[in-house]
Amino acid sequence: MHIPPNWGTFFVLIVSFLVFWFIFSRIFFRPFLDLMSRREQRFKDLSERTEQLIRQAQAADEAREQRLFAVRREEGSRREAQRRLAEAEAHEVLEAAKADARATLERAHARIEEELKNAERQLDEMGRSLAGELAERVLGRPLNGSQGGPASN
Repeated sequence: MHIPPNWGTFFVLIVSFLVFWFIFSRIFFRPFLDLMSRREQRFKDLSERTEQLIRQAQAADEAREQRLFAVRREEGSRREAQRRLAEAEAHEVLEAAKADARATLERAHARIEEELKNAERQLDEMGRSLAGELAERVLGRPLNGSQGGPASN
């Protein structure tokens, strides 16, 4: 037994599928993909900024090492008492530079951590907001029921 296809039902199904695909694309897929793209870009920007700060710290260390080498070479030609004095001063400069470098790196690390936490918090807030908006759109009513209507009674 052969059952002929019902072309009317077939076309209605195709049209329904395309309409639902369009709606879901607008409401769910595109906003989610945009959110993920922005999040990935933020992490990429933070990673690039971290790498830049590391390169700057390495350049500062190299410059500090070069200055220290020049100071040590000049002090080698002076008298013994002056050499000892200059060596103590160089040690103090080195410690101050190290402390400054550590403080700079700690501040940069703290700032990066803060920016990362802020970005995560913003992403979380945006995710919650989008989820609420999507739920309201899908349900066709406010979620908390505080804007009037039958749910607030």
